[in-house]
Amino acid sequence: MIYIHIPFCEKKCNYCAFNSKISDEPEKNSYVDALIKEINLRSDNSDVETIYIGGGTPTTLTLNQLEKIICAVEKNFSVETCAEITIEANPGTVDKNYLRGLRDLGFNRLSLGVQSFDDALLKILGRIHDALTAVKTIALAKNFFDNVSIDLMYGLPNQTLNHLRRDVEQVKSLDVQHVSIYGLEIEEGTKFFDMGVAVDENICADMYEFITETLPALGYNRYEISNFAKKNFASRHNCGYWTGKNYFGFGAGAHSFDGKFRTSNVRDVATYIKNNRSIVEEIVTRQAAMEEFCFLGLRMTDGISAQIFKSKFGASIFEIFGTVIDKNQRLGLINVVADKIFLTKRGMALGNEVFADFLL
Repeated sequence: MIYIHIPFCEKKCNYCAFNSKISDEPEKNSYVDALIKEINLRSDNSDVETIYIGGGTPTTLTLNQLEKIICAVEKNFSVETCAEITIEANPGTVDKNYLRGLRDLGFNRLSLGVQSFDDALLKILGRIHDALTAVKTIALAKNFFDNVSIDLMYGLPNQTLNHLRRDVEQVKSLDVQHVSIYGLEIEEGTKFFDMGVAVDENICADMYEFITETLPALGYNRYEISNFAKKNFASRHNCGYWTGKNYFGFGAGAHSFDGKFRTSNVRDVATYIKNNRSIVEEIVTRQAAMEEFCFLGLRMTDGISAQIFKSKFGASIFEIFGTVIDKNQRLGLINVVADKIFLTKRGMALGNEVFADFLL
């Protein structure tokens, strides 16, 4: 698995805490050069089954810049012929020629940051596109991609259940393959945080219940807390994270994991360009690995396997986490059926509380 971070946007959204910034063309060119240098330095014979270019807004780069990045990856890694190759895009940054160019570069999955189909809510969020642009971009993208995903949000300021209902109706009419839908979180360093925006947890709970009941009825299987997909269209890349696969991360602030060491690049773009790779290393202890196996795996509706846990760590999951599992079973948040341990419907809604219990 390979993740490549592009930290550039045309505008910083009001809710965004990601490592992103507004930039100019010279800095973008320098960043791409530094990125390619890092990819060359970390050349590896590993087979790569997924590539994910995220941000930021990767589609603020030119097709030529993206081609250089993809060529560097293909030169230095063994990319499988059936690899899932995803790029994130903003509806306000792509047109027909750009989408065709992405397809021709080998991208076979497009993730569009829509967030809402309501113009007033998009304005509150600080997005650069309007609802009509989003609808047109999705329809256009389907001419070039058989695998289109959209991001939506709930719990937004002034958002009602009727807003969300209309968003879901749009999903139905647009017939995309994948939907990621996230509750708004207010993080320090964002404009929403500075503005004192608050999230109504009760409204969010109602919205989440509506989502989890409605999208499956439209043929979108919920395979993770916030992710829904038609059959065979779950994100292979994200599933790799949740099931503990090793991954390379390239770019400012990107993380990597080789099964034992977790590394992260410096977040600051200028420093990354100058020093290329400023790495912070963390040894993932056996205890931390067991905890991550549980709280990441439980994000998925399939849950975790007690047998796989034992083969991986040489101990029974019930010996290590029995008290935690029993407690959450009593609370109706976890089910245990044969080999499988998974969150209940209520547990999915209260996932963060369950995950925190697995941090011993």
